[in-house]
Amino acid sequence: MPSKDHDLIPEIALEWLRDGGAALATVTRTWGSAPRPVGSQLAVSSDSKIAGSVSGGCVEGAVVAEALDALIDGTPRIVDFGVSDDDAFSVGLACGGQIEILVEPVGIGKGLSEELLAQLVEARANKRAFALMTNVRTWERRMTDGTEIDDAAIEMMRVDRSGFVGDWFVCVHNPPLRMIIVGGVHIAQPLVQMAQIAGYECVIVDPREAFASEARFPGMRIIHDWPDEAIDSESPDARTAIVTLTHDPKIDDPAIRSALNSDAFYLGCLGSMRTHAKRVDRLAEAGICEAELARIHAPVGLDIGARSPAEVAVAVLAEVTASLRRPPGAK
Repeated sequence: MPSKDHDLIPEIALEWLRDGGAALATVTRTWGSAPRPVGSQLAVSSDSKIAGSVSGGCVEGAVVAEALDALIDGTPRIVDFGVSDDDAFSVGLACGGQIEILVEPVGIGKGLSEELLAQLVEARANKRAFALMTNVRTWERRMTDGTEIDDAAIEMMRVDRSGFVGDWFVCVHNPPLRMIIVGGVHIAQPLVQMAQIAGYECVIVDPREAFASEARFPGMRIIHDWPDEAIDSESPDARTAIVTLTHDPKIDDPAIRSALNSDAFYLGCLGSMRTHAKRVDRLAEAGICEAELARIHAPVGLDIGARSPAEVAVAVLAEVTASLRRPPGAK
């Protein structure tokens, strides 16, 4: 299996269903030092192939047995497993815990329907944010984009955290996070690497080909268009962070104006407080209102005393993470 199979469990389950049969196992609750977080999934085929993980290997064998039984009787079930200290140690944890897992056949009985799974796979392919909701008492299911569910579920989608709202298990399927980095400068090199490790799809935007080159950013997607055109073409959404690093108003200012017209959850700009004050004056003269200017994080990054490009990248990614994960207004 490819190394990123753990990110493609619904897709694999749909393929296996159409090849003969499949079940899905999803972590619904954890206690203690559980190996895998809530929302982690394992696909099981009718001929016992598996993809993904719900425990890092501690209880997969038992989960597969439950999944194969579910494929026979067509009945979903919630099962509890304890992870011993010895088993937890074998997957890198200091101590064990307990996990609760939803095991459901696909396409038969009271299991997840093929139609709903196909809708989920299509939404994921189109990079749309959706949650698959399952009532564990009635086995009713529905998909939502967050506009027709209560505030608790909407907050779960915002912070990428699956879990229960009453009897409904909300399994969040958000599209990948994105980061648009304007300026192929030195700071961008460690920032790209760190952001990718944190799960961001990154793109470098810089019309200066000497800066944004394959040699400086091997394997990265690079756009040499003018930043405002590039950002508009990327259609930043609420899971996009934008960072401007050139320190050049001719490049950064158009990017900032485009970013402020988007739904990006974060906009950070390199430069000292004096540089930012001049930037704010220019943008205000260009018609940007005070409320929009307040969205800009500048000087970019948390104030951790960073000096080197790598330390600045740490500070930037930390601030991006805080903006994404903390509720609005939280300290």
